[in-house]
Amino acid sequence: MTVLPDDGLSLAAEFPEVTRAQWQHLVEGVLRKSGASDATGAGAEEALSTALEDGLSTRPLYTSDDAPEGGAGYPGFAPYVRGGTPKGASPAGWDVRQRFRCADAARTHEEVLGDLENGVSSLWLVLGRAGLPVSALPAALEGVYLDLAPVVLEPGEEFDAAARALLDVHEQRGVAPSEVRGNLGGDSLGLLARTGDDAPVDELLADAVRWAGRVGGTHPGLRAMTVDALPYHEAGASPAEELGCSLATAVAYLRSLTEAGLSAEAACRQLEFRYAATADQFTTIAKLRAARRLWARVAEACGVTSDAAAQRQHAVTSSVMMTRRDPWVNMLRTTVATLAAGVGGADAVTVLPFDDAAGLPDAFARRIARNTSTILIEESHCARVVDPAGGSYYVERLTEELARAAWAWFQEIEGAGGQRAALGSGLVGERVAATWARRREALAHRREPVTGVSEFPLLDEEPVRRDPAPEPLSGGLPRVRRDDAYEVLRARSDAHREATGARPKVLLAALGSAAAHTGRVTFAANLFQAGGVEPVTVPVDAESAAGAVREAGATVVCLCSSDKVYAEEAAAVAEAVRGAGARTVFLAGRPGELRETLEAAGVSGYVAVGGDAVGLLAGVLDELGVK
Repeated sequence: MTVLPDDGLSLAAEFPEVTRAQWQHLVEGVLRKSGASDATGAGAEEALSTALEDGLSTRPLYTSDDAPEGGAGYPGFAPYVRGGTPKGASPAGWDVRQRFRCADAARTHEEVLGDLENGVSSLWLVLGRAGLPVSALPAALEGVYLDLAPVVLEPGEEFDAAARALLDVHEQRGVAPSEVRGNLGGDSLGLLARTGDDAPVDELLADAVRWAGRVGGTHPGLRAMTVDALPYHEAGASPAEELGCSLATAVAYLRSLTEAGLSAEAACRQLEFRYAATADQFTTIAKLRAARRLWARVAEACGVTSDAAAQRQHAVTSSVMMTRRDPWVNMLRTTVATLAAGVGGADAVTVLPFDDAAGLPDAFARRIARNTSTILIEESHCARVVDPAGGSYYVERLTEELARAAWAWFQEIEGAGGQRAALGSGLVGERVAATWARRREALAHRREPVTGVSEFPLLDEEPVRRDPAPEPLSGGLPRVRRDDAYEVLRARSDAHREATGARPKVLLAALGSAAAHTGRVTFAANLFQAGGVEPVTVPVDAESAAGAVREAGATVVCLCSSDKVYAEEAAAVAEAVRGAGARTVFLAGRPGELRETLEAAGVSGYVAVGGDAVGLLAGVLDELGVK
């Protein structure tokens, strides 16, 4: 061992050791000075924590004391927290997988060739009534080098026919079984979650097990089954609920495969897991790391000690976060989600095009989607480091806590009879619905802002129009989006403009100087536009307010200014606008001690941070006669 000389450059040598208690004492002072809290000690630290789903929270400080016991292991070794292989995605990067769901074979064929020529490395084909007809599969894959481009199927109810058709194409093209890569996509429980129809589950599962036995010995690079967690995520599930459902589904498949004669190791090699990646980057990173740890624990319990216990992961950028209004912002969301998926160790990543919520994506959107991965891999060099988040006390602790929350939910599902029984009894649906209800409340109150929708909406932007996509499978768990409630309001506004030639309007009565009213005018205008209501700002005082209301024909008015100006003028202005015909008068901000005076003068509501924006906007549209 080389002993370095004492050259006076020792790191932190001159600094005394700092304890957590000392840091908490400094936090106490800041909280007291700001008036935020009088908490002390651990309570002061807790006051700066951020609540997450699944009962978890993000604390303001993480140290070596927060690192989970036992560590995360090494990349490529159990429990595979740090990656399924020693090299991770290095150096070539993750598998760039594009999704195709167009029912037209010619268009799909053109898009497939274009994407493969420009950076896509594998194909994800949605087949059946939600996508391309199975009979059109050979035409869609014409000219594709199938020994180089893996094909992953999502066949729905037509699994057996789709599997046969794909392998027939490989055989006709002369592709050796050892060169076939991809996944046949058997997922009977995922289909049950999508459709709510239990009737085909047994037959589809039997088909998948039979195909797994057939290809397991002859096609080493082909998997027969997908454990798709997207139905749960797209119904509003939390990260831990998504993980728990995927684990319960995989265990059900594992039981069926081993009962059919496959070894536990061979059965594990037949499964690929599909998860959602969101713009909540650290949660996504932790979720993918926790998923590998959880599956490694199941494999260990089944006696699997080889690398078959390493979970094969396909991450898909979340459709829940995609917006229909101002969809260009989706490029930013999917970029963050893709970064998180790559850093989290996903083997394959699908970036949904920014216009995915509008219908079938156009060529530009597909290009941006595939280039998102290309830029992150080739220019940002995200694949050159194995598990770049490893060693972060925050990420390691979040991974551990998320894994434990998911395991508890998995055990609850198993205690209820397994995933199929939990879907049939409503256990999964009710749990996920309750989770989404809490999140929907946060969205309505704008505690979870959505740029371009609940924050900074552009009323005059024309919507992006695309060719309609095939209707997705439905009847089971619902599909939700973060913009759902606001989209309903905006649609009402659009219909009103179509019928009358103008959007519904609200008069923003700006009191006092520009310095006094600009902040709250901006806030109120932003909020009203989130519901499709056009704000019209007019500077007023007690003498001019009535005339402004009559001239504008306004029935809904919102007073905007500083607290000081409110104390001096708000009551008189409210009485004036009421007398001029305004039926509803809001005040931007909170009334404080002026509440009784303002309400006596005719103020009927308050536009403030943390309020129920969706409820308020729906009421405004009702008041304005927008049906």
